[in-house]
Amino acid sequence: MKLYHSPTSPYVRKVMACAIIRGLDTQIEKHSSNPHESPADLVANNPLSKVPCLVTDDGLSLFGSQLICEYLDSLGEQLQLFPTHGAPRWRALKHQSMGDGILDAAVPCRGEQGKPQEAARNAQIARFKAAISRTVDALEVDPPHKHIDIGSITVACALGYLDFRFSSDPWRPNHPKLTAWYEAFVQNKGIAETAPPG
Repeated sequence: MKLYHSPTSPYVRKVMACAIIRGLDTQIEKHSSNPHESPADLVANNPLSKVPCLVTDDGLSLFGSQLICEYLDSLGEQLQLFPTHGAPRWRALKHQSMGDGILDAAVPCRGEQGKPQEAARNAQIARFKAAISRTVDALEVDPPHKHIDIGSITVACALGYLDFRFSSDPWRPNHPKLTAWYEAFVQNKGIAETAPPG
């Protein structure tokens, strides 16, 4: 398998954490790619020019961390990260949506912060930050369980990205339950081995 990736992408981190936890990381060839430059080989496999993009051994291109993680969960015999039914499934998928939602606000927010200030941009940044804050508050009330599933992995990657890119606006001070959960959970192999550089 070939994975188009960027070393600082939290979505790539999510995919690699799942691969490590499922014992598949040695089967993945990582190919560094800058999606902002729309390189021809990436675009040929993902017309959206986004990472992560996984090309399977039979040549199928999969893109988007949710889809790729679900594909990886279908391989091998290791712990399943997507519960198959009942309350555990919906709870895991809910937390995946919350973690992805934080990232869907945080990643473009960081991009907007690097541009010249103007009223419309500042309003958009404030909207992104409010969405992140509300979601972190909700996770404080109902943090993921200690066991590993797609929801807990995604939330850990999202909080790690906030640490990495928004350290001047820390999430921990008013979230003791979530902080305790996170500090224990990041010791898991897949999360520990995929921490952002620096």
